[in-house]
Amino acid sequence: MKQRDIWLINLEPGKGAEIKKTRPCIILNDDSMGILPLKVVAPITDFKEKYENVPWMVKLVPDNINNLKKTSVIDTFQIRSVSEERLIRKIGEIGEEELKKVMLAIQIVFGM
Repeated sequence: MKQRDIWLINLEPGKGAEIKKTRPCIILNDDSMGILPLKVVAPITDFKEKYENVPWMVKLVPDNINNLKKTSVIDTFQIRSVSEERLIRKIGEIGEEELKKVMLAIQIVFGM
């Protein structure tokens, strides 16, 4: 369970507009951070045209590294900490360039 890994994670129960269900998420926290069995993650959801110019959505195109089945986005507006017990299985990972885009999107979300 390392930064940049994509894991299938059970996000239930969710409330309101939170992303729910079991879905892929990217692990965001630095590997050296944390003493609790938690991971900071951002959910991955299906790409929609309306997300094309949304600055906190990072587009992912399927390849044999991320192992996604369809074009998707990382939703950095829905970052959360989850127990490692919620992580089901590793799907793939993103590259350094994609991680840089995610970190820029997080800066936008937090007004930095």
